[in-house]
Amino acid sequence: TKPAHRMHAGPAHTGTPRVASPFKNAHATTHAPLGDDHSNATRPTPERDRDFTPVTASTVDRHVLARGSQEKVVENTTRKGKEERPDPIAPTPTRTSSILQEDPQNLVRGASITSDSDAIPADVNHHRVDEPQAADGTSEQVVRHHLNKARGQGTLGRSLANIPSANTTGTPTPGSHNQHDCRESERSSRDIGTRTHQIIPEGGFVGNLHNPPKARFNPVPHREVGLMTAVYSDEESGMPCVSTTPAGIVDTAECIRQTQERVGKRAPALPEEEVDHEPYIDRQTRSVSQAARSSRSTDRQNSTGKRAVIPGDATHATAMTKIPSREMGTRACRAGTHRKHDAEWSNEQVRGSRDKALVTDDHTEAGDMIGREEPPAIFGTQTERHVGKRPDTPCGVTSPPVHIQNFPSGYRPSSGHEGTNQIADSVHNSYTLGTEDHLLDIPGGHDTERAATEPSPVEQDPLIRSPESQLGSSQIPRPVRGKIQGKTEKSARQNGITNITLEATYAAREILGTR
Repeated sequence: TKPAHRMHAGPAHTGTPRVASPFKNAHATTHAPLGDDHSNATRPTPERDRDFTPVTASTVDRHVLARGSQEKVVENTTRKGKEERPDPIAPTPTRTSSILQEDPQNLVRGASITSDSDAIPADVNHHRVDEPQAADGTSEQVVRHHLNKARGQGTLGRSLANIPSANTTGTPTPGSHNQHDCRESERSSRDIGTRTHQIIPEGGFVGNLHNPPKARFNPVPHREVGLMTAVYSDEESGMPCVSTTPAGIVDTAECIRQTQERVGKRAPALPEEEVDHEPYIDRQTRSVSQAARSSRSTDRQNSTGKRAVIPGDATHATAMTKIPSREMGTRACRAGTHRKHDAEWSNEQVRGSRDKALVTDDHTEAGDMIGREEPPAIFGTQTERHVGKRPDTPCGVTSPPVHIQNFPSGYRPSSGHEGTNQIADSVHNSYTLGTEDHLLDIPGGHDTERAATEPSPVEQDPLIRSPESQLGSSQIPRPVRGKIQGKTEKSARQNGITNITLEATYAAREILGTR
């Protein structure tokens, strides 16, 4: 097992609450030490959700170490069943269970006897899977449980709805654009005459999980969470899925065409009901999405021919590799996913859109590759944003894991035709504008390096720099050279140093924390 600081995803026990908390009338429980119970804060803070997150943790303390976990797990599950009356409760195994050598499945079976709600133990191997994989497995497990339950009770809905409808599968929490993408997907579905039957799990009611077979297909916008549920629905009910992510003009159009095909696959339409979506695609591409037109305009040529490094999960890294290459004239010098089990799929999708592959789950290795490429921009995760800060390389955070600042307050989807506008703005604004290039060098332009290094008129004592110090300063990257030289001189004056040597420069960097 790799240390947490080297991972692009959290542990498995945080994946189950990501699926349980967006559902209505569901509850997740964990049994872990203090510090591992932060799941109840992952939704209301970044998602701006005003409701209480349905996640409860029973704390492992010295009493548990002495007597075992059964008492606490059973009491916690039973209490929440009486207080909240959820359907279901999803107890999540953690590594603590393994350390204590306990059987969480057996504990949950004991709790289900006294609980008023169904207790579904999350069937995840926390040693082998990470957060998205656990969320994907839990989503499929919850849907499977309720479909089997409805089948046993004879309440399973099998008749297709009169209006073509879809179950959007795989929009967990938290996600920096997931809720906005749901709204954009519903808007697009209404425009083409398709109704959104259910969204699983975002806002879905668990009690309605006996009705998914009434829909005609399952869109899966993010393959990391939701693909297992869609595959199960296809095997169980013959419900096809649309796994093309509607990101960018080309793939959004392809997703709409696949939707048209899937609607007629499960229930062939009458000749008078057949609809051609090509006029809608053309109208949206020309009128709603401004990306195609603006990419050809003069003021957007600053990104043409530029390079970028694009890491991330399979869905977002693949989309962000194809969109700039096909639609904006930007080339990915390195691109790939940290989801190694999805690397084959991702490599096939981006064939011809990148120069070199970047497939690693080690952020230090990814940082080294970025350093060797020296790209003008990075489009990746929050981890790569930190990597880009050192050489002052702009980074657009386009893939999880993300920071809370990447959860926009306004409407900013990343999918559909409106999402294409947002992606185009992020790409173009990450590069230096064409008019800025020469203003950095002309006399009287916007170059602040000289102003940062020139001594103030009130300073009386001139400083002398040794040849070694001057050579060292010339090797500092230009974007941060003036800042480092200014702080070095400030430190020298504060310490009464008039001759700045290479050792004095290093000492100033340590004192001021400048790297």
